[in-house]
Amino acid sequence: MLKKSKSGETMVATALRLDPDVIARTAPIYERVKGVIPAIEWPVFASDIDAILRLKKERNAIILAHNYQTPEIFHTVADIVGDSLLLAREAATAEADVIVLAGVHFMAETAKLLNPGRTVLIPDAEAGCSLADSITAADIRLLRERYPGVPVVTYVNTSAEVKAESDICCTSGNAKKVVESLGVDRVIMLPDEYLAQNIAAQTKVKIITWKGHCEVHERFTVADIEGFRKNNPGVVVLAHPECPPAVIAASDFAGSTAAMQGYVADRRPARVVMITECSMSDNLAALYPDVDFVRPCNLCPHMKRITLPNIRRALETLTTEIVIPDEVASRARLAVERMIAIG
Repeated sequence: MLKKSKSGETMVATALRLDPDVIARTAPIYERVKGVIPAIEWPVFASDIDAILRLKKERNAIILAHNYQTPEIFHTVADIVGDSLLLAREAATAEADVIVLAGVHFMAETAKLLNPGRTVLIPDAEAGCSLADSITAADIRLLRERYPGVPVVTYVNTSAEVKAESDICCTSGNAKKVVESLGVDRVIMLPDEYLAQNIAAQTKVKIITWKGHCEVHERFTVADIEGFRKNNPGVVVLAHPECPPAVIAASDFAGSTAAMQGYVADRRPARVVMITECSMSDNLAALYPDVDFVRPCNLCPHMKRITLPNIRRALETLTTEIVIPDEVASRARLAVERMIAIG
């Protein structure tokens, strides 16, 4: 039977052999997530959170967390949160000795590119990305042979080796701006076919695409949108531009995860469904409790490889460290820096 202390805290900690002081120290942090994490679950997270906060001070470390991380990471131990563009910008100005990237491998590589003298860690080296896996540096060299002189715009969801073969990087938040900044009538944009098609619909620049897809966003369909509208009258549909063009057309708004958050923050729709990875809705629900979030549960299996225990282990052991060969890093860094300069 669960009992409560005099302070009203659930005494699950005793059953789990957790230090009551840990529960007490993390109680203010729980206030941030109590709307999305049940009280009975909190003691499971509290010990790792307490240790991570201590280790960050000892290591002079910061944690960058993508919007698709779960609330117990996103709202409790992360120092900087956001989409891949924001994380790239913040990584460029980080003053910590150690950077832990709570995201996937290409994000950690990007942080390392912009912080070559700092230790950058990925809590699980197997946290990959279907988009990053869809293209290689050799593929880009072949594309350049086929389309001589056509600049290559590469989504940040790619390996350092692929970035090194590119002219400039982009994110879903700045892709149109990057494409048009080149002042040409044709570009190669890779690897996300749907993102490229969605950007092509917004610009006069002809875009040559590559057949790479996000395994989360490609699963959404127009029928899904119709079902959400039927079952949730008045719901506002926000979609990520990695979704198929037909899904974007059926939605009310399309944009990066940062743009979707901005939409919710500014307009406060009574009910919203976010056509993207489902932890995004959990994280925003904690920030905007007045908004009713319909939650489609398409999980990214790679993002979910990052957990509080392996973040803790990364800080304890300083593993797994991101290492990029100098000859690759110098060229890849230039493509990322060009993107950041554009904004």
